Amino acid sequence: MTSIEQPVRRVLQRIVLPADRDLDVLPLYVDYASDAFSGGSHAGEVTVDMQSRARHPEHILDRHRLRVSADRRVSFGTYFNGFAASYWRMWSIVETVVLSVRVSGAATVIVYRSTPDGRSQRVDAASTTASTTGQAGEHDGGEFEFSLPLKPFGDGGWYWFDIVAGDQDAVLEHAAWEADVPAERARQGTATVGLTVIRPDTSVPLLAQLADDAGVMAVLDEVLVVDQGNERVRAEPDLPRIEEAMGGKLRIIEQGNIGGSGGFARAQYETVTAGRSDYVLLLDDDIVAEPECVLRAITFGDLARRPTIVGAHMFSLYSRAQLHSFGETINRFRFWWGPAPQVWTEHDFTNTNLRRTPWMHRRVDVDFNGWWMCLIPRIVLEEIGLGLPLFIKWDDAEFGVRAGDAGFPTVSMPGVGVWHVPWTDKNDALDWQAYFHQRNRTVTALLHSPYQYGGRLVRESFNHQVKHLLAMQYSTAELRLLALEDILSGPEHLHPSIMTKLPEVRALRMQFLDAQVKPHADSFPRVRLTKPPKRERDDGAVATLKGQLKAVAVSGVRQLLPVRDLATRHPEARVAAREAQWWRLANVDSAVVSTTDGVGASWYRRNPAEFQRLLKRSIVVHERFAREWPRLAQQYRRSLEEITSPSAWEKTFDAARPVAPADDGARKEGAE
Repeated sequence: MTSIEQPVRRVLQRIVLPADRDLDVLPLYVDYASDAFSGGSHAGEVTVDMQSRARHPEHILDRHRLRVSADRRVSFGTYFNGFAASYWRMWSIVETVVLSVRVSGAATVIVYRSTPDGRSQRVDAASTTASTTGQAGEHDGGEFEFSLPLKPFGDGGWYWFDIVAGDQDAVLEHAAWEADVPAERARQGTATVGLTVIRPDTSVPLLAQLADDAGVMAVLDEVLVVDQGNERVRAEPDLPRIEEAMGGKLRIIEQGNIGGSGGFARAQYETVTAGRSDYVLLLDDDIVAEPECVLRAITFGDLARRPTIVGAHMFSLYSRAQLHSFGETINRFRFWWGPAPQVWTEHDFTNTNLRRTPWMHRRVDVDFNGWWMCLIPRIVLEEIGLGLPLFIKWDDAEFGVRAGDAGFPTVSMPGVGVWHVPWTDKNDALDWQAYFHQRNRTVTALLHSPYQYGGRLVRESFNHQVKHLLAMQYSTAELRLLALEDILSGPEHLHPSIMTKLPEVRALRMQFLDAQVKPHADSFPRVRLTKPPKRERDDGAVATLKGQLKAVAVSGVRQLLPVRDLATRHPEARVAAREAQWWRLANVDSAVVSTTDGVGASWYRRNPAEFQRLLKRSIVVHERFAREWPRLAQQYRRSLEEITSPSAWEKTFDAARPVAPADDGARKEGAE
């Protein structure tokens, strides 16, 4: 007679609190706005009265314990401590979640759930008992378990709980979301961490975060630092302490700068060839992490119905309660990434909490997750290969689409998040990275577009090319053309060029005046204009299709006219980066334009001969793409398995053995 194994209790996620009591991030962990309301239905985002949101960092006793003042209510219906029930319902084997809570002192624990449209519903409650002295002591209080089904959460919804203290302070001693799982799914998975490093000053603090968390280190087999920078990680003064804290799990691999894709592929390669870890965990080198999220991601991966990529959301490093990326999808007709449908970008939890944000209660399904933090099962790498050799940009998106086509979903998991520089604070589509944006987006579309001629991509690419030319951004137009011409040479160029393309691109770009940046706008001649315009162009009119066509026609005619003599010696305008739209720049013969990061400016100057040369080349190249897309798509798809194989990457890694300092001009931009 075969004995039936008993289910095993696993912790899915523990209630955590900010280690440094940071007020900026506290709304992601604890919500004091529940003093003003509890539960209830709502529609639309509602800003909570800030007067009701007094925060008490001194009440954080440690990473898991919180003091609740007498007669006060706090809610754990927050990003890091609410339970995203619909994601577990959809993607995992878990059918019932158990909320375990231990409280000292007299208090009431109230459990809530939400519907997919964000309406709150009270589920259950329990109260503790206090000692006769009325003071919260070590032995008074209570422990509770709430068994909560996941069945109603097919389309969305969260669980969370509030604590209401009695007439004396109470303390949350411990709380966790748990589940009873089959014995064969009880084993704790392990991961190899992969960091691609250019600047050690940003990566070493991240390594310290991991090293200082014993629970996280227990589930890591190895921490790989793929060091591709000028200044080596080994030279950092804090490294010996980190190495000791990691207990021999830190390994540094020094190689030439082959970009983020080369660094992440190295971590994937090492994980596959070692055959030890269940997952590779890719982390960007310049993030700030919530270490608990490593445990959450691995646990979700362990209990997923099928091998699943688990990704983290991105919060802004500069406005730390602001959620910058909640879920990414790809428009297959345009083949361009963007927020998933019904996601509101740059949501700030300081102003609007989770319970008053209806769109966040609907489950959001994605096509890929950025590699600022992304957990990939080793079995997925063994099945579909490693990332593409793209240097930077689109490697994460392409991998997510490829995995999805092979039956391996990606889940951007609420409660799993990191802080990273948001892409709204930079415009890397204009600098040397324009080459990689153009090439890698087009390669990804060739590999995965369901449309015979790539949908709208070729037409859209040409439209953008014309806009760059009208805006006097000749260096950007040149790099975009070079990218397309390299694609036409065939997929064989990808691996060999990963070491050489960056210096080539940067040298080519610097031949153009618009690429030459000076530290201050006053470094250029003062603005002079013989005849100022009678009126500014109407932004609203240009926003319409008819207005844009008219602007292109008028601006195109101007390209046939000679450049005003004064404009060759003095800029006609000084334009802020955020106002440097193509139609605005097309109205002048020269302008000083600020860089997006605000650290410098360039002097754009209209050059009719350059415009005509690049326009003619653009027409020829895009016409060829429009004609040859089916052939190119077949060619790239036939080569995909070989290009992403560990053996192909091994040759590239051998060629990337460092023989000279890496180019410090190329900051890896993670996975955007």
